[in-house]
Parts: sequence; C-alpha cells; structure tokens
Amino acid sequence: MSRGRVTLPTEVGAEQASLDLIARLGADAVRNSDGTELPAGAADMVEKVYATYFVARGDQEWAQAHPDQLQQIYLLSERVTATAEELTIDPMAGYFAEQVRPDVEHDPAEWWEVIDRTTGAVVPPERWAVTADGTVRVTGATPWHEYTVTFLAWQLWDPTQMYNYLTNHWQGTGRAKEMPYDARHPETWDHMVTSLRTWLAAHPEVDVVRFTTFFYHFTLVFNDRAEEKLVDWFGYTASVSTIALDAFAAEHGYRLRPEDLVDAGYHSSPFRVPSKPFRDWLAFQQRFVAEKVRALVAEVHAAGKEAMMFLGDNWIGTEPYGEHFAGLGLDAVVGSVGSAATTRMISDIPGVRYTEGRLLPYFFPDVFRPGGDPLGEARQCWVDARRAMLRKPLDRIGYGGYVSLAARFPDFLDYAAQVAEEFRTLHDRAAGTAPWTAPVRVAVLNHWGRLRTWQTFMVAHAMHYKQTYTYLGAIEALAGLPVDVTFLSFAEVMTAGVPDGVDVVLNAGAAGTAFSGGEVWADPRLTTALRAWVHAGGGLVGIGEPSAHLRGGRTFQLADVLGVDQEVGLSLSTDKYAEPRHDDHFVTADLPGAPATGEGARNVYPTGPATQVLRYDAEVQVATHGYGAGRSVYLAGLPYTPDNARLLHRAVLWAAGHERTPAWWSDNPAVDVAAFPDAGCWVAVNSTLEPQSARVTLPDGEVATVALGAAGSAWADLG
Repeated sequence: MSRGRVTLPTEVGAEQASLDLIARLGADAVRNSDGTELPAGAADMVEKVYATYFVARGDQEWAQAHPDQLQQIYLLSERVTATAEELTIDPMAGYFAEQVRPDVEHDPAEWWEVIDRTTGAVVPPERWAVTADGTVRVTGATPWHEYTVTFLAWQLWDPTQMYNYLTNHWQGTGRAKEMPYDARHPETWDHMVTSLRTWLAAHPEVDVVRFTTFFYHFTLVFNDRAEEKLVDWFGYTASVSTIALDAFAAEHGYRLRPEDLVDAGYHSSPFRVPSKPFRDWLAFQQRFVAEKVRALVAEVHAAGKEAMMFLGDNWIGTEPYGEHFAGLGLDAVVGSVGSAATTRMISDIPGVRYTEGRLLPYFFPDVFRPGGDPLGEARQCWVDARRAMLRKPLDRIGYGGYVSLAARFPDFLDYAAQVAEEFRTLHDRAAGTAPWTAPVRVAVLNHWGRLRTWQTFMVAHAMHYKQTYTYLGAIEALAGLPVDVTFLSFAEVMTAGVPDGVDVVLNAGAAGTAFSGGEVWADPRLTTALRAWVHAGGGLVGIGEPSAHLRGGRTFQLADVLGVDQEVGLSLSTDKYAEPRHDDHFVTADLPGAPATGEGARNVYPTGPATQVLRYDAEVQVATHGYGAGRSVYLAGLPYTPDNARLLHRAVLWAAGHERTPAWWSDNPAVDVAAFPDAGCWVAVNSTLEPQSARVTLPDGEVATVALGAAGSAWADLG
C-alpha cells in the first residue's frame, strides 16, 4: 500500500484505534472533530495535524458575558387569520425555544414588521405591540385577512453544534450548548483576534488550522420538536444584526426591510429570483467577511501554520467562487463530498494550494450503529465522487467523526482502505496532468452565474429533494463528462452577450425560479442576444421549463429556438400535432427506450414540423431543432442516471455541431473513461454497484474491451 493524501479523525482515548486506522489507510494527517479533542501524541502519529477552530462559538465564557453581542436572525411567524379587529400572534409558535429567542431589547417597532399578507400592506407600529408574554397583539385588523410577524431573534444555539449535540446524544454530558457571537461588534472582533493568537501560541503541534468556518451559519432553523424546520445552505437570514443593518443603511443610503430577507416565507432562497436589496446585502456581507477572514488568515500564517476553510457550517460570506475569495490568502478548502457535483464544487475552487474532500459517511452514531449501513453509504459516495475526480481530482480525501465508532466496522474499514489506495493511484497515474476533454464548452445559464458554480438546484448540500433532483441531475451529469463547464448569469448575457469560447448554453429548471429565469425572459436584451448567438452557430440545451415566462402568447420565450412550447391551459382551442420520429439520431443513439424525466415539464409540444421529436409519450420528452446555423435540444427532465448522463453528453455534442462519437468513447454509459495523454495512460471505471463491461474506442480507432466488477476500475497504458 502507498501512503499519503488522506486525513483521518482521532480523539482522546482512541489513540491505538487511530494508529491502526492510520496504518490501514496510509493516512498522513489527523484531525479532531466537533466534540472531540486531539490526543497529546497526535503530532507523533502523522506528518500533519489539523485542528478544528471555531471563530464564532469557541469561547462560551465570552458568549455568556456578552449576550448583547450574540448573533441574530430574522424569522417569520406562522400565518394567523383575523376573525375580528383584534388578533394575537405568537412569534415563537413552531420554533425551537432552545435555539432562538425574540429580541425585545431592541425596539420591535423599529426592527420588526407586521404584514397583512392578504393585501401585502405593512401594519403601522402604532397598531401592534409586543405583550409581556411575548405575543404580538394587533388592533384594527381586517377580519379574514392573514397576518404575520417578522421578528428579529437572538441565536442561542449554533445549529451545527445543536445537530451534533442531538445526533451524538450529548445530553447529560455537561457539554455547553454553544451560542454564536457576532464579529460585527468591535469588542467581540478584538476578542476573536486575541483568542486566536493565544490559541496559536498554545498549540505548536498543530500544522493546519481548520476554520469551521468563520462567522455566519447558513440558514438552519429547528422547529419546536427539535427537527429541521428551515434549511437553506446559501441562506443569509442568520447574518443579520442591528449593528450590521445600520451599517448597511449608512453605506447604501436605504434601510433593508425585514421582508427583504424573509421574503414572504421563501427566505430569499437561491431558487428565488434575487431582488436588488438581497443582492446588495450579499455583497455587503461578503465584503465584511472577506476583510475579517484576511486578518485571521494573516494571524495563522504569522504563527507558521496553514489556514484551511471548511466549506459548510458558518461559511456564509466566503463563497469560493465569489469576487473576494482568491484574496483571502487561504491555503486550502475542505468540504463534504456527497455527489459528483459537490466534488467538483470543491476541486474546482480557485485561489488555494490544495483541496480536500470529506467522504461519507461521517463516523457518527446515526450510521455507525447496529443496523446501520456505513459500507453501503461509503460505496455510493465513492462511485458518485469518482466520476468527478476523473475530470478534476481533489488533492486529498478524508473522514470525520469518532474513530472509536468506525473501528467497530471492519468491512467498512477494508473498503475505506481500498478507496484511499484507488485515490492515490489516480494521482500517481495521472501525475498532475489534465484529462482529455472534448473541444466543447458548456455554459450553465441562470441568475447566479459563477457565484454558484456547481451549486445550482441545491437546497441542503447534496440532499435529495423531489422538486430538484430532476434538474440537479444535469449538474451531476456534467460534473463527470469530458467537456468544459462554466456558469453564466443572465446579467452577463444582457450586458455583453454570450462569452467567446462558449459552444453550448444550457438553461434548466422550473418556471419562475432563479435557474429557469422567471421575468428576466421579458427583457428583449436577453432573448435577442441568445437568438442571434444560436442563429450564428451556437447551441442551446433546454431542460424542463427553459426560458419560461408567460408573455406574448408564449410560455417558452425561446420557443422559436427550441422548437417546443408548453401548454398551460390557455391555448387548448389550438390543435397541436406531434410526429414522433424514432429513427436513428445521434442524440438518442444510446437511449433504447423512454428517458427518465423525473418531475420534469409536462404538456410540452412541438411548435411545428421542423422540430424533430425523438421521444414522445403524450408530450415531448426529447426534441431537436435547427435555428439558422445553430441547433437546440430540448429535454423534459434529467434526473441523474448513467443513461441520462449519456443523453446529455450526446445532446451537448450535437448542439455544438460535433455529431460524432469522440475518442475514449465507452459503448456502455455505466462505464466512464478518462484518458491522460501527457501521462501515457487511461482508466475505465464502473459508475454503478453492479458488474459492467464495455468496449472503449481508442484514438486510433481500435477498440479495447473492459470487464469491471461492482464499482471497479482498470488502468491501461497508451499504446
């Protein structure tokens, strides 16, 4: 077995188990986790020691002594219907009282908002008041109208620590329920810097400071049963405070309303078309966080240590594809790997010396227990992540949690050792060279652009959601395809057109979302720019409800380019005809039957006979269309499957005018291939948990046959 590129958890009391696991996986680094401490001899175990550092919750004595400097959050009450001219609303109904408490210390009349949701009108502060029992009494209400209270609350418990606390059964252990404090307060900020300096001096054994993360947690709120109530991995509602809101008003010349964040209950999620105030708030907080992070990183470097950021938990404001990230000075980023998309999200990050992925499952008792299946989760995690690593590998991998739990599952440890060796083999064989890539560049078009690179359609990291897997499947497929991928915003296209070098624009998503576009499609600057670009030879791939905005007798505003439109019940008196053509076509050559379209668009029909309908089942599932010198492909939906990844691969190639199978083509979509010409080798991997075989076409036209076991791989030399 080779050695290196692997980080493992360790903990006090499990030193021997740690040493055994280090030897078994060939690890060269150890780390502690939330709730564990590094053993005294950690530096003697391996070459590098990582230590988790919590900037905003690491000193609970400070938090207890400065309750007026805790972090805050905007929350929305339940909707209450008035039955008379007076009504009472309990803001905390449905919320976890151990996590949040309404802030009545700052005048609610200034910082809260009561809204008549039936009319949208803001109720004047003189018509409502917070009572002694914490409820809000509204007078002069309109009977049978709905009302809400948007209230500012103190955060009494960090959500990640709360999750770990509850998952790991820390009740009765005496562990503090950690309260997060806010770097916006000068006194707290000075304490953060001083505490870090003191900690750095006291821990000479630590080589890498693993910031977990910095200041503001993504939106994660629990209900009154201690269950997750609101999750938004990109949410900024937990980054507010009166001091920050005042600073924002001074800088921007207008005051942010509570509604700009809670957004009628949508909480300005990334699926919402972002408003100008919300965009301003993101930019405002990102500038502040970047300034403070640079200062902390400088302290770490001055102590002769590396600074690593965990891409998760309190990562708001440190977006790795934002304009400030490259200037933070971080040495590394580590993140949780849950899919091909999340792997690329980490491995593609610019501006750091190395990237690391924490593989699943986490060594926690929710999985590592009698009846749990850590081996099954590990296999699926590796199969999904490996597709992306063939395109852009992480520099390191690792695990987190309690090594004492993992030690009880020898089958899992055997597989983890196999994964570690396979990961090192990828690096050794590829030797730092880039894989062969087709001469096609795909731009994923939405409101967020490169800020959310590899992050589109996500709610909570790589978690499955019924309404998103259909479109997230396209991102998951692209993460492992041999094409270049970039992310493009509508604003960029309206300002400067489609950038040079882009061959195919992909627009996907449900109508009205930030990903499909919503009302932006009413702007002629966007539609004319894309029409002209495709007509001149560009390619367009639409998935689900692309360019959807009901206007001018169209649902899809680019229906003329796509060759399809969607019936929404308004033009039923107009007959629509489809002439399915199931003859051979490059796009569907590897699709023997109907595609899996998931929760994709319904009632899509061809606009005319020029549209080639390749798959049809009472509605269009796959279609192609020519538009001047350009081409378009429409797909009703694309949840990730190997067959759907191949379908998208062919769609992209055809739309770009490359309707031929390139070199390194596997005749089995379940077998992915990557070639490293500069390193003189190539590899075939089975991206399923069932045995597979494939015929791989080499550049000289010869065909190589490979047979792979479940999740297996095979390397070969060129020539």
